[in-house]
Amino acid sequence: MSSVNRFFRKPEGFRYHGSALAYAVSAYILGFAGLFFASGLGLALSTLLLAHGMIIAAYMIHEAAHNTVFKDNAHNARLGEYLSWMCGSAYGTYEDMRFKHFRHHVDNDDVVWFDYEIFFARYPRVLKLVQGLEWFYIPAHEFIMHGIMILSAYVIPQRREQRTRNLTVICVRGGLFLALLVWAPGVACLYALAYIMMMTVLRFMDSIQHDYGFNTTLYSEEPAPRKGQRDWENEHTFSNPQVARDSVLNWLTLNFGWHNAHHVKPTTPWYQLPQVHKDVFGDPADLCVPFSQQLKIFHRYRVVRVIQEGGDLDDQPEAHAEGREFLEAAKVGKVYGGNAASFLTSF
Repeated sequence: MSSVNRFFRKPEGFRYHGSALAYAVSAYILGFAGLFFASGLGLALSTLLLAHGMIIAAYMIHEAAHNTVFKDNAHNARLGEYLSWMCGSAYGTYEDMRFKHFRHHVDNDDVVWFDYEIFFARYPRVLKLVQGLEWFYIPAHEFIMHGIMILSAYVIPQRREQRTRNLTVICVRGGLFLALLVWAPGVACLYALAYIMMMTVLRFMDSIQHDYGFNTTLYSEEPAPRKGQRDWENEHTFSNPQVARDSVLNWLTLNFGWHNAHHVKPTTPWYQLPQVHKDVFGDPADLCVPFSQQLKIFHRYRVVRVIQEGGDLDDQPEAHAEGREFLEAAKVGKVYGGNAASFLTSF
């Protein structure tokens, strides 16, 4: 055991990170196998298990990106690369994901390459289709983002040197899915459903953790106006755990909801975030949006959230609320929230 522990950044890392990784891989394998052999309720549970395995794998990519898992950063990078295959985000490089996410932390901004507002303005019929699908809780906005991710080296000029890798991953993953679609179409459809569940959970958690929009400065050398402004960062970051206390229920998303603690100390491993939140901010509930209101926001504004307009808040102060005002509005379910902010989409 001690020979294994020495690879982890913290002494308790093997227990917590190791358990999360073991669960993610086991859930992925068992859930996927269940799609072939289970029936009825077992089939539904297998789909949920597969989806949750990918969710935990995605959040472990986030842990690896912050180098919280292993002492050696190269080991963290390798882990992130492996898990990106499980989460369907291996079309670009792990370093692309890590770079964009670190820009988010350093610049205090949602740093992107793709401006979906311009895209939707240019293609209004696509916008109508996306909004129509979103009404049915189908994450069509995320489909566009993941579609660009799949073709990233052919769409983003700065990533042209990755085209061989990009095409290889497309052939491998696309070929496997096509074979599955031909030989076991029911399994292919349930795998797709599990993947949609993963995307939905990730976007749900991302939606109200910040009150600012995006800037297309991913490849820009312009100075970031809010870079290093820690007080501003804290004021515009919010927490949305499933339960506003240290509870194993929050492990369903690896404590990702304790977002203020994560931004204050980004190298804190997931299992220590509740204590950091308590130590730094005191009352856990003060900066937390109640889960019931998270559900209300997600449901009520699922269509208007696509372009942040067209809802009952357009003419209300809540539509432009920032900082503490945004938090108080979110606590009563009166903010639109955001889309397309997943750390898996690195552009």
